[in-house]
Amino acid sequence: MHRLTAHRVLPGVQTRLRTLGVTMGDEERGVVIVVDALEDDGPLTRLQLRDRLDHAGITTGGQALVHVLTAASLRGLVVRGPLVDGQHAFVSTERWLGPEPVATDRDDDLHRLARRYLVGHGPATPADLAYWTGITLGDARRAVDTLADEVREVDGGVMLAASPTTSSAQPRVRLLGAFDPLLHGWSSRTPFLGVHRSVVTTNGIFRASCLVGGRAVGTWTLPATGPVIELLEEVDDEGRDALVADAADVTRFLGHGGGPATFRTGSRPGPPPSAPG
Repeated sequence: MHRLTAHRVLPGVQTRLRTLGVTMGDEERGVVIVVDALEDDGPLTRLQLRDRLDHAGITTGGQALVHVLTAASLRGLVVRGPLVDGQHAFVSTERWLGPEPVATDRDDDLHRLARRYLVGHGPATPADLAYWTGITLGDARRAVDTLADEVREVDGGVMLAASPTTSSAQPRVRLLGAFDPLLHGWSSRTPFLGVHRSVVTTNGIFRASCLVGGRAVGTWTLPATGPVIELLEEVDDEGRDALVADAADVTRFLGHGGGPATFRTGSRPGPPPSAPG
């Protein structure tokens, strides 16, 4: 996946670094400093690496530090490793994961990527795969084509032939956390959000949402008193009871000491979305 996607992300990171005052030379020097520090003294936290870069005169203000670390990661040199003092620390990729795997054929990489995507996201289209991974639409089509003998068409997309179309074990309701992968996995969120576009705010926040029958019907928060479910549309008694039960599971899992879920009515549904997304 890294071989297929990292090179497409790196130019954007480098452009951002220039706007933050990090020159190409400083970027290269910063990556070397980070890698050397991790090989000699890793694991190191982000703040510890900031000290190393500051000492060398590399700009780290704003988001510069994050983008220098991202540039090193996209080159395959560093990854996030263990927790140190409650913070994710960075480590040398080779020391943490071992030698880089032997390069495989590009079509094999595309095949594996498409297959793993469809396991969790089918039915889906090549456009969905391109959106999720950042690869080109041409590569996404090529990737899906490599699965021609393993997929079947369903609802305008494809899914692995061995996957069930429906499952009686699938829950009728589910409370999803903020930024849940459900809202990042396809080129359009409309099948899940419908008219409830407020689940994703204009500044890019993905609110914790409530699904009934695979469709968003509200959002939820978890104050000290217990879960609060803000409904965006009417839900029948069976659905409400199931939401309360799932909220109890969530609070149990989190070790939260609040009471049972309560409901409040949110804003009314807005106009239909004018474009996918």
